[in-house]
Amino acid sequence: MEDVTAGPVNAVDGVTSGGADRDDLTAGGPARQRPIRIAIVDDDAMVRTGLRLLFGGSPEFEVVAEAADGAEAVTMAAAHWPDVILMDIRMPRVDGLTATQRIRSAPNPPQIIVLTTFNIDEYVLEALRGGASGFLLKDTPPKDIIAAVRMVADGAGMLSPSVVRGLIDYVADPAAGSRRSQAKAQLKALTDREREVAVGLGHGWSNAEIGGELGMGIPTVKGHVSRLLAKLGLNNRVQVALLVHDAELL
Repeated sequence: MEDVTAGPVNAVDGVTSGGADRDDLTAGGPARQRPIRIAIVDDDAMVRTGLRLLFGGSPEFEVVAEAADGAEAVTMAAAHWPDVILMDIRMPRVDGLTATQRIRSAPNPPQIIVLTTFNIDEYVLEALRGGASGFLLKDTPPKDIIAAVRMVADGAGMLSPSVVRGLIDYVADPAAGSRRSQAKAQLKALTDREREVAVGLGHGWSNAEIGGELGMGIPTVKGHVSRLLAKLGLNNRVQVALLVHDAELL
């Protein structure tokens, strides 16, 4: 594991000062007062170097650490408290899927974007179910990678309508029947309004698009999203979208 933070570890890394935690370090949206802290996990040193160079040239971002496999990633996430981890899915020792599940199960976990050479497959889908906020192909244009990191750092998922269509095709598998029953039972905990918002998330809509469709303001939409996440015991909007698809509400 390579620590790329300049100088000695200090209070912002959350290891030498007991007074800070991730909530203290997080500031979302346009009012963000500090750089977005990024960690890079990939067994290919060239990929890590390319991503570090991509984000290292802007004061908006700070690459705080790198790791070469999932085991190092889990340790790194606890030590450096990144906002966003770019996580390769296929690595030796511990793969990105296992690392994602372990990291996302910790209190106040970072957001995770899965990196993959391929399109939607069982590994990517399982990573999304495990709490990843989205996925990127490794040949994604740099400006789109930067936009994706901004998006998940501010608490949004990355399921565009085109990705949603791909998921619909992919989840049509033999286990769909069992997941359908479980998803429908889980969604019964929601109010009618919360279920409508959940369906909007399933479409890959933004808060503004959901508000426009349902006739409510963005703060109201955000409130519904927060409540339905708590009721469903889920981490992010992507998991809600997958649950909605499993329940066949679209």
